[in-house]
Amino acid sequence: MSRSVLVTGGNRGIGLAIARAFADSGDQVAITYRSGEPPAELTALGVLAVKCDVTDAEQVEQAYKEVEQAHGPVEVLVANAGVTRDQLVMRMTEEDFSAVLDTNLTGTFRVVKRASRGMLRARKGRVVLISSVVAMLGSAGQSNYAASKAGLIGFARSLARELASRNITVNVVAPGIIDTDMTRVLSDDQRAAIMGQVPMARYGLPEDIAASVRFLSSDDAAYITGAVIPVDGGLGMGH
Repeated sequence: MSRSVLVTGGNRGIGLAIARAFADSGDQVAITYRSGEPPAELTALGVLAVKCDVTDAEQVEQAYKEVEQAHGPVEVLVANAGVTRDQLVMRMTEEDFSAVLDTNLTGTFRVVKRASRGMLRARKGRVVLISSVVAMLGSAGQSNYAASKAGLIGFARSLARELASRNITVNVVAPGIIDTDMTRVLSDDQRAAIMGQVPMARYGLPEDIAASVRFLSSDDAAYITGAVIPVDGGLGMGH
């Protein structure tokens, strides 16, 4: 049966690949986006695009109302929306730190809390949070980003314990170095240095992440909750 799926930050990169994968499977998919315009292909796939800044609780509430009116209560939530503001700690401002935490961690709390209403009533649901390999490894110049992504793991595991009795699973996918707009701006030397750390010696594809998210959202993963799935070509070695 077609499910109501919501992917935050689904207008490009990993989020877009996830939205496309669910739409191709016949699910009713909605995405949120903060700026710009969603790709035309989403319209062609029947994906509902809702403008929403996850740092604004009122916008989150309005986005859910639009999605629920169109597709019914959200049954699968993929919390993917995130930002970076990289800087060494000595030069990082409090605003740079708090802005990343508010989007990546508190924004996830907002969208998950809202989705859990309908899931609890239905006594079923799937929640997948998109973290990062840097949550476990750390990354110089990304203390704010790493902290936010590590926070998602504790949040997910606590939530998994709260919701498991209602047949709601909560899991985390931790991507490694993925071929997106964010990584394409790196210099050849930077790319070579990164590849030297990845046992599979290549960048991952957004579709690699989408495949893992779809699995965790499927009936085949009904007994998996509180898990962190690294999709990183061996970069983190499971940490």
